[in-house]
Amino acid sequence: MLDVCLLGSGGMMPLPYRHLTSAMFRFNGNNVLIDCGEGTQVAIKKKGWSPKPIGLILFTHFHADHISGLPGLILTMGNAERTEPLLIAGPKGVEKVCRALLTIAPDRPFDIEYIEFEGDTEFEWKGYRINAFKVNHNVLCYGYSVDIDRQGRFDAEEAKRLGIPLKLWNRLQKGETVRDEDGKEFYPEMVMGAPRKGLKVTYCTDTRPTPSIVKYAQGSDLFICEGMYGEPDKLDKAKEHKHMTFYEAAGLAKEVGVRSMWLTHYSPSLVSPKPFMPEVRKIFPEAHAGKDGKTLELDYED
Repeated sequence: MLDVCLLGSGGMMPLPYRHLTSAMFRFNGNNVLIDCGEGTQVAIKKKGWSPKPIGLILFTHFHADHISGLPGLILTMGNAERTEPLLIAGPKGVEKVCRALLTIAPDRPFDIEYIEFEGDTEFEWKGYRINAFKVNHNVLCYGYSVDIDRQGRFDAEEAKRLGIPLKLWNRLQKGETVRDEDGKEFYPEMVMGAPRKGLKVTYCTDTRPTPSIVKYAQGSDLFICEGMYGEPDKLDKAKEHKHMTFYEAAGLAKEVGVRSMWLTHYSPSLVSPKPFMPEVRKIFPEAHAGKDGKTLELDYED
């Protein structure tokens, strides 16, 4: 099971009723945070989750509304007696930017490691397969597709037919090559079926519609996408500042064929997204207005 929480849904500046955009994923006790604007740790506490298990932070870009909450979060994690290393990943320059921010949080009981992307990048971390891809903002900015892959079924009958000892079955399911007492080798491919459908969430914000989103969001169970403006007459403003309207985001969701979409990263001038949702759902019926604390538990289909 993959838990997804939209911690904040605001862009540019926090409001009394809307935190800045960030999202958290939980899978098998390993937590991933995307972006960390001002107030993110408050949003985590309101949700009732803990920042201590966060092992990976992904940054989309270095505008303040996406990264300025990092020093406070790191201090809180340190005060919680965290000792495990933290991995921070993002566009080229992420280490320099984070080190500068963390000069006000110099003492911590854990190390920080960094990954910097120089183009579209895929990497794995503790059960997550993550694709980082460039989007189209007025600074270097990335979107993320997060996959939880699922191996095929173990064929117990085939394992019996091959004479594989029962005590070796678990290791085969974990992808190991094993030998019996006579030295005969058995490979996972002998008893494991084809990979089954896993889980996938795509997150992108601060961007115009772009082919990279179409490419990487394919097959997503959930598509978290920026919708800076709900007012139809703000399309030109969205284009000028490299953002999206609700309707453009819905068009992307329809084109890609995702199962569900949450809008996020609202302009401070947008009091509520609800009045605009009926027109948005005419484009993509499974569009939903994101809000602080909105959560979804994704589980395998079978």
